[in-house]
Amino acid sequence: MSTGELACTYAALILHDEGISVTAEKIATLVKAANVPVESYWPGLFAKLCEKSDIDDLIMNVGSGGGASVIAAPVGGAPSGAAAAAPETAVEETKEESEDDMNMFDLFG
Repeated sequence: MSTGELACTYAALILHDEGISVTAEKIATLVKAANVPVESYWPGLFAKLCEKSDIDDLIMNVGSGGGASVIAAPVGGAPSGAAAAAPETAVEETKEESEDDMNMFDLFG
């Protein structure tokens, strides 16, 4: 994240915390007062983001981003046992690879 993005993030959070509507002009004013150089498009982008989404929800869900690994139920005629066996083999292969990698670094033994 660039300093301009970070400055706009903090400016939007400050405005929201004070109960002031988050606009591009107000973000730009705060960033200018902090003497942080920012590309002219960042305040507008952050203002649009704050306008379309609830900032409280963004703050509360900051650590829950990213997709979770979900194994889908088999579709069609695939038996459920075959679907369950696939992840186990992947785990076993990963363990074997990691052991091979560790042996590669054993140069003197």
